[in-house]
Amino acid sequence: MTTLREPAPTVHERLEHTWRDAPGLVGWLTTVDHKRIGNRYIVTAMIFFLLSGVQALIMRLQLAVPDNTLVDPQTFNELYTMHGTTMIFLFNTPIVAGFGNYILPLQIGTRDMAFPRLNAFSYWVYLFAGIFIYSGYLVDQLPTAGWFAYPPFTGSQFSPDMGMDFWAIGVAFLGVSTTVGGINFIVTTFKLRAPGMSVSRLPLFVWAFLATSFMIVFALPGVTLAAVLLEFDRAFGTHFYNPGGGGLPVLYQHLFWFWGHPEVYILFVPATGVISMIIPVFARRPIVGYLAVAASLVAIAFISFGVWVHHMFATGVPVLVGSFFSAAGLLITIPSGVQIFAWLATLWQGRVRWKSPMLFSVGFLTVFVLGGITGVMVSVIAFDWQATDTYFIVAHFHYVLNGGVVFPMFAALHYWFPKFTGRMFNEPLAQASFWLMFIGFNVAFFPQHILGLWGMPRRVYTYQSELGWDGMNMLSTIGGFVFALGVLVVIANFAWAWKRGAAAGPNPWEADSLEWATTSPPRDYNFLEIPVVGSRNPLWNEDHREGIVTEPEHGGEVLAPAEMEEETLGTAGLDARREAVLPMPEPTYWPIVLAFALTVICVGVLLTNVQLIALGFLGAVGAAIGWFQPHEHGPEPEPEPEQEREQEMA
Repeated sequence: MTTLREPAPTVHERLEHTWRDAPGLVGWLTTVDHKRIGNRYIVTAMIFFLLSGVQALIMRLQLAVPDNTLVDPQTFNELYTMHGTTMIFLFNTPIVAGFGNYILPLQIGTRDMAFPRLNAFSYWVYLFAGIFIYSGYLVDQLPTAGWFAYPPFTGSQFSPDMGMDFWAIGVAFLGVSTTVGGINFIVTTFKLRAPGMSVSRLPLFVWAFLATSFMIVFALPGVTLAAVLLEFDRAFGTHFYNPGGGGLPVLYQHLFWFWGHPEVYILFVPATGVISMIIPVFARRPIVGYLAVAASLVAIAFISFGVWVHHMFATGVPVLVGSFFSAAGLLITIPSGVQIFAWLATLWQGRVRWKSPMLFSVGFLTVFVLGGITGVMVSVIAFDWQATDTYFIVAHFHYVLNGGVVFPMFAALHYWFPKFTGRMFNEPLAQASFWLMFIGFNVAFFPQHILGLWGMPRRVYTYQSELGWDGMNMLSTIGGFVFALGVLVVIANFAWAWKRGAAAGPNPWEADSLEWATTSPPRDYNFLEIPVVGSRNPLWNEDHREGIVTEPEHGGEVLAPAEMEEETLGTAGLDARREAVLPMPEPTYWPIVLAFALTVICVGVLLTNVQLIALGFLGAVGAAIGWFQPHEHGPEPEPEPEQEREQEMA
């Protein structure tokens, strides 16, 4: 376990004064601290997750018995659409971003993200976009055509109310958040790594986010453009998807799934980064095949862009064209398999400790492998034609996304909770929550494979008893409620641990990466000394264990300027050579002001109100100008008399 020495008081006080946020509401609104922003992403995403869970449970109650009238078809379609939209757009990607925001700067030994204000802006856009989409509940105008929003059902002819406008504008708005977040992760990884952290020493978590961020930058424009063109058709009478005006409804599907299949890996790849950090720690040995796993992440990022028509085999794609996409769908399983075998080999040779993060990680392996197997099945054109639009696809989809996101993110929550809070979960309660979630999930969704093979179509709100689907649907509903109980146990455990959990210490898991080399929770400035890295497992390397983040004479660099500026170290090149000391921007209101101005523009577009659009545009311009105005630093705090000489020496 890493031994931490107390930093020199004057240096610590200077850094605390420089990096801390203002107290109260002002600090809450103006912060650009990556840790606070990461926490906000996680908490906000979990709130949306709970809302989505309530929607799912109501649907399962409706389908528990045949000929049920708990909800009417309109309400069921609203629940179905909002559940999918929430899970895909408002939970999966944002919660991944939350853990990345908090952990990645700590893992690479820096003090913040490369663009802290852009990071804050990304969160506020996410929050306002989510509120915007859910505002349809306030006016009883909800989308009903599915979270994928296929034309012509989403055109003004078949969806004349504002429900789909909320969806299209909100999704396009949300794309701004995800895109700028991806750019921020790329620049942070390339420019702010600790000296010595070459690309061959990057934590696999960082490799995963780097690959994901490039996928985001290239894939997100597809769904953003699809949503924008849909809103143009609805609001301005264009004909991008209207065949009567020369448009093509299938164009929307191409744009949507050009994002949609990489999106599966945008979610899965960071999850594999989480698992690649957890399994070695609890197996007590470095991961097997580090270079192969890193290469597989890059390979997945490339191949994922050649799979999108895998979702469109039933649209009449020529068999020869479909065969290429079928081959890509089969090919992408190879780099995914490389990672799975690397994890299994690490476990096989390790001394495994079965703590809750490890249980959730192994649960991920089981669930995702099953989802991957059915993914191979639907990559085969002949089988896909039979399974399309049945509950087999619903089961496959949930095995992939729950296996690829929910279980890994709960593993991450249990693993890094001590770092976030300085407290430990109640371990027996954490393990109980895992078993409830794991058993409940499989009871809920495995029967849906069988229902699909028996012919039950997806997106139906009821069915007749004579079809024989009663028992499997009831079993699926029971499983859904058991899974929900497991989530409630996690929430209860969180509330207990937040106040009464045992003190965690800096490194309770005896882990190997840099985030565990500082206090729990980390100080505002993360590290007193910018670390110098000499291995892939710096905290397991005896040569670096004592000197990683302690005193300057061990080879690091204390950045505590007398002029009270926030600074971090910039590095360059494949070997992370020291390049420059970089000033960091201070907390400011402008990110939230700019995000709110863009929200006003979205409301103006929704209401076709030119005045609101103009007002939002002027606000956005003003916020952009204010964003880059210089800031006067506050005076340095007066040192204690007996500390003056010590400060001069520092």
